[in-house]
Amino acid sequence: MPLIEIRNLTKTFVLNAPAFGARSRAEVRAVDDVTLDIDAGETLGLVGESGSGKSTLGRLILRLIEPSSGRIRFESKDLLEAGGAQLRRLRREIQIIFQDPFSSLDPRLRIADIVGEPLLIHETLRSSARRGRVAELLRAVGMDESAARRYPHELSGGQRQRIGIARALALRPKFIVADEPVSALDVSVGAQIMNLLRDLQREYGITYLFISHSMPLVRYLSTRIAVMSRGRIVEVGEAEQVTAQPQHPYTRSLLAATPEVARI
Repeated sequence: MPLIEIRNLTKTFVLNAPAFGARSRAEVRAVDDVTLDIDAGETLGLVGESGSGKSTLGRLILRLIEPSSGRIRFESKDLLEAGGAQLRRLRREIQIIFQDPFSSLDPRLRIADIVGEPLLIHETLRSSARRGRVAELLRAVGMDESAARRYPHELSGGQRQRIGIARALALRPKFIVADEPVSALDVSVGAQIMNLLRDLQREYGITYLFISHSMPLVRYLSTRIAVMSRGRIVEVGEAEQVTAQPQHPYTRSLLAATPEVARI
């Protein structure tokens, strides 16, 4: 039984189109009839060019935005039917690592408060226990415990992304959407974050949806790859198969644009 089951998921955004008159509206189908399974313990890489609908799909799964139609099930529970206390419980299990480590952390809060906020909301812990848990999370992502007293602006981009990962791990989720988590980082720092994600998966048994426009990154981290173009999934398969024997012309074009994937 898959951990995540997505069936015929569609998201249409309605935009004002003043160029065609004051009352004109345009519809953009960002996610178009997507059906996809994500198995427990795997990393499903979701790859495609900018604007293909990758991040929208990730946010739909997390219910950060609501779909126009379709179904999403998590451990056989209907995510779209969940509300109130049930949705609150489910949110412990599904988390996100955002793309931009500079804008995803509240600059007014110390790192201890940022990492500890999910614990404050979802768990009834004494202050000392919460501080201990924050220290444990910082160590897990390769940060010194002294970082807890600092503010985001005192950290580098890579350190900030480690804090974002620690926050995502705070409630021990089963599923994490990693939305282009290294695209804003230098190559060497990004490689460290990629290795950290892989290590954390082994340690905690996390299931990832890893979103990227980079085929080499997706190939490095993923068990399977789903290729997305214009809101649709055009190819899904084992990482080795998709990169070595792509079936769809769009997949072949992505590989042709990044030939270094062959050397990974």
